[in-house]
Amino acid sequence: MKRTPSTTLPRKRGREKKASIDILVQSPLWQAEPKAEAAVRDAINAAAETLAAKPAHSTKNVEVAIVLTDDSAVRALNKQWRDIDAPTNVLSFPAQQPPAGAPALLGDIVIAYETLARETAAEGKLFLHHLAHLTVHGFLHLMGYDHEDDRGAEDMERLERLALARLDVPDPYLARDTGR
Repeated sequence: MKRTPSTTLPRKRGREKKASIDILVQSPLWQAEPKAEAAVRDAINAAAETLAAKPAHSTKNVEVAIVLTDDSAVRALNKQWRDIDAPTNVLSFPAQQPPAGAPALLGDIVIAYETLARETAAEGKLFLHHLAHLTVHGFLHLMGYDHEDDRGAEDMERLERLALARLDVPDPYLARDTGR
């Protein structure tokens, strides 16, 4: 298992955000995408910057872990935690609130390589663009967003589009919305 060091989110408007990003690569399949870790970091940064304008969602002094793994590992987690015996593209596991003053561990985002690769091929997307989208999606779940109802789904999609635009990633919902 490869673990990359933590990083601090970039300065914006003269203030440094104290968010730590740990990436664990648990499958050799990810070696086929050498820019994956950078894409994940950029996506977390873009999502955090997008939320920085929302005072209720501070990303200051938080930690997030991303696990890049395979379908087998994600299937086992999906079965254990969601009672679904199948792989999925991304899972988010929010952490419990820490004691006051301690860095807030937001939780973990787990991404399955094979499902991601299948989706990119089926949808004609670039691998790193879809990886960025799934990372932003997972991060928003850790920040308390969901898509259980229409309003929640609309809020999440709007924030995903804003974060991905910061990365010059095409709108992942455009084809659905335009019927293409």
